[in-house]
Amino acid sequence: MASMPNVPIVQNILAANERIARDIHQQLVDRQIYTLNLMSSAGAGKTTLLEQTIRRLRFGPTIGVIEGDVETSADAERIKAAGAQAVQIITQGICHLEAHMIQLALQELDLSSLDLLVIENVGNLVCPAGWNLGEDIKVTVVSTTEGDDKPAKYPAMFATSQVMVINKIDLLPYVDYDLATVKRFALAVNPELQIFELSCRTGEGLDAWCDWLQTIGSAAKIKR
Repeated sequence: MASMPNVPIVQNILAANERIARDIHQQLVDRQIYTLNLMSSAGAGKTTLLEQTIRRLRFGPTIGVIEGDVETSADAERIKAAGAQAVQIITQGICHLEAHMIQLALQELDLSSLDLLVIENVGNLVCPAGWNLGEDIKVTVVSTTEGDDKPAKYPAMFATSQVMVINKIDLLPYVDYDLATVKRFALAVNPELQIFELSCRTGEGLDAWCDWLQTIGSAAKIKR
């Protein structure tokens, strides 16, 4: 006898996640907190980007970070050392964050002091794309140490994102990576994608990224 399909179960799980995500989003909107869901493969440099961003915006918008990792609280400790509030979620093998995890993590942050909230998702270019966490915007980070075909191989991640950050451009002379190719693949999937090119090591491009964060944060407060 053929087994029953599990599609309805998956649909119910995603529907429950969506309900919680909507509640989270409304909570953050009410507090005028703009929220980013930061995604990438492991090692693309999300945490380093956040460290540099926090230090550069020290006298600008106040940032809080929810860190997602399979194990260890190392990234949350790095974010705290950089000067921001941080909460660590250890997923114990789950390859993405889910809305109910964010709901619990928010209880550990002083939301009254925040302008921006960044959710650093688990390093993975597949699963996080399908889970709404209540964010305003999804940002995918790629790096020059990966293949420039990532948007073509993992289109859902780039289709659901509004921003792509290309990190580690200081390594371009030493790696087989073509900026035109990765941008062409990404824009073929999502023509509206906004793209930043930067290096957390040299600082190139970080001012443009931080200026954009300040702009969207300010615009969100005016709109809300």
